[in-house]
Amino acid sequence: MSKKGRVFSGARPTGRQHLGNYLGAIKNYVALQENYECVYCIVDVHALTTMETTQDLVQNTYDMTVDWLAAGIRPEESIVFVQSHVPQVMELHTYLSMVTPLGKLTDLPTFKEKVRDHPDNINYGLVGYPVLMTADIVLYKSDVVPVGVDQAPHLEFAREIVRSFNYRYGTKVLKEPQMKNTEIPKVLGIDGVQKMGKSLNNHIELAATPDETRQRVMQMVTDPQRAKRTDPGNPEICNVFSMHKIFSPAEEVQMIDTECRRAGIGCVDCKKRFAANLNANLEPFRAKRAEIASNENYVWDVLHEGGKRARAIAEETMSEVRAAIQLPK
Repeated sequence: MSKKGRVFSGARPTGRQHLGNYLGAIKNYVALQENYECVYCIVDVHALTTMETTQDLVQNTYDMTVDWLAAGIRPEESIVFVQSHVPQVMELHTYLSMVTPLGKLTDLPTFKEKVRDHPDNINYGLVGYPVLMTADIVLYKSDVVPVGVDQAPHLEFAREIVRSFNYRYGTKVLKEPQMKNTEIPKVLGIDGVQKMGKSLNNHIELAATPDETRQRVMQMVTDPQRAKRTDPGNPEICNVFSMHKIFSPAEEVQMIDTECRRAGIGCVDCKKRFAANLNANLEPFRAKRAEIASNENYVWDVLHEGGKRARAIAEETMSEVRAAIQLPK
């Protein structure tokens, strides 16, 4: 089957992945392979903009790769690699920075958010983050970038940078990436309030043991208005029920919806059922993960081979870019 084009997406190396990572990105990565040539990058250089220490960087990169592969990313088809293994991206980042207005960078909502989150570490890399992101995308002549609604401004800015570069140097060498809107759910953590994340310790890891998963699920906040077992519940505002709709059989979801509203089922039983269904869903992933993790060399071979394939594409692009700029040979 012919592919529709090339997809690029990148993610910071955050180590072992959790349900929020899976539902928000990895599940989509796997599905896109059916119709697109996929390029998936672990953006370790981007991570340096906010990292205070890099002692876990290698392990986090490894663990993240294992989870991606166990979830169904196929390295024989898709290019899976580490950003820093392709030095051409830094070169392109430099050239693109020459056509990017500083005022636009400092006015982006993401930059302002980072300044609020990291007031003591407002570095040059943080300001230029969107330029490096643009270099990531266009270096591989990407046709499509999957983004959620909140990320749309970032991609539009990348398109602006491409237009500025092509206009200044009278070329069409860089391709404007198209936006592929994705339904990325906001996955709440076990607190039922904040987005699931490691920094808040409100996450459920995909690779956790069944017992660890069960313990985390039993900590999940349910309907906050249901004070006691005999109170009728409202599944529509229950974080556990929102997860049931993803991981539980349809007939069980319907039963819980009905019984919760008339206090026929309690929150504890509801969470026990979800834990059982979640563990059943994750069982194939965990078996595959254990198999992959038993061969550490294989994981690094995947990344090194992916880097080799990525560099080949990158160097073709950079040859065209250098020629367009008319740099001395």
